[in-house]
Amino acid sequence: MATTRQPRARGGVPRPGAPARVPFPVVDEVARHCAQDAEPNTVHIEIHLPGRVDESRLRSAFSEALARHPRALMRERTRPPFARRYEWELTRGPDADPVSFPPSAPGALGRARARALDEAPPLTASPPLRLAVVEEPGTEGCVLLFTVHHTALDGPACMRLAATTAEVYGAHRVPPAPAPARPASGPLAGESPAAPLARPARIAAGSPGPAPVPGNAMLLVELPVPRRESGAPYTVNDQLMVATALTVADWNRAQGAPEADRRPLRITMPVDDRTRGPEMPIGNGTRLVEVGFAGSELVPGADIPALLRATAERTRALKARPRPPLGRSASLLTAPLLPVAARAALTRGLRVLAGPWTSTTLLSNIGRVPYPLDFGEAGRATAVWFSAPARMPRGLTFTTASTGGRLHLALRWSRTLLGDEDGVRLRELFTRHLASTSSETV
Repeated sequence: MATTRQPRARGGVPRPGAPARVPFPVVDEVARHCAQDAEPNTVHIEIHLPGRVDESRLRSAFSEALARHPRALMRERTRPPFARRYEWELTRGPDADPVSFPPSAPGALGRARARALDEAPPLTASPPLRLAVVEEPGTEGCVLLFTVHHTALDGPACMRLAATTAEVYGAHRVPPAPAPARPASGPLAGESPAAPLARPARIAAGSPGPAPVPGNAMLLVELPVPRRESGAPYTVNDQLMVATALTVADWNRAQGAPEADRRPLRITMPVDDRTRGPEMPIGNGTRLVEVGFAGSELVPGADIPALLRATAERTRALKARPRPPLGRSASLLTAPLLPVAARAALTRGLRVLAGPWTSTTLLSNIGRVPYPLDFGEAGRATAVWFSAPARMPRGLTFTTASTGGRLHLALRWSRTLLGDEDGVRLRELFTRHLASTSSETV
């Protein structure tokens, strides 16, 4: 975690009332370098409640949650032309009200989702997130829809804010701290069959339309959590990983991609070892690893039990192996040896050059939501959906969470790569392949 610095006046005396400053960590800086308006870097989270919340009470609870997690109260500090660091300024409170209650109207939820994908909260105003409470006429309950600027915060950090909001709103005692979402454990195994220097397969283009609109589109679906036999050597995350790999391989073959069975697939997987209690560090706290699959493993009629066991060995090894959040090359790129503007240009150029070696897709599995998300008379969350950015060159991400024994999947894609009908077809493929990993099928 970056250290906090208090601005000082001449002579080294702290300036009274000046906001504390925090240099951008590596993940934040790389994301800031690569920001683009065409594909906003947002994380979308929606929490479905069976009842409706009181507006003033929710505003008060969310304000208290921000006060308990002050690291979320930050904005990007204006920097001089030759500054060597981006810096966050930590503020005493929000610069503007982050909570809104849009009018209840037909299609309100669809419009809120579209805004979450198309408009990132500004980094120049604290906090870099917003919360819309969405209701529609003729329906019960409401949806708490968060939009997070991924340069500043990740999904699990925002979920910690939501959990604290629920605790305050429902006047609950703080529950014991849950275990980390993915504790690193297990022996190291052999290397993945997708060698780091091998160019991975890309997602084959679909039918985005004659004049695709820049940005992302999204499809949400609720599925049963795949069953596992007691003592199975693999996890639900491994089942999701296999389903993702088989889905992409099938899609590429159906699109006639010549590389479908020749190039390996590499799937980026966030690993989060943070505690989920009230002391959880707020910010971007995951490290990214890549799970590889050889093209020969993903052919029609693949041995699913063997693929599950092999995937489990790879994911255990990756989670146990210490690694910087974005790898050692990113740490070198963000070393403050040059002005930040020069590093930004260099990073963007290298990102373009490295595009062919970028992983095929991303699977972010939050797992079982580790909080009750109990909002008193408004009830407990019945569904929680996340979606991760799907910027090119990947162009497609899979994000999952489970609540109440149901799996909530978000498919999110770049509209320059895929169209709405393509998203429906990918959903069908994923549903079929996930069912093939269930203990009732394997």
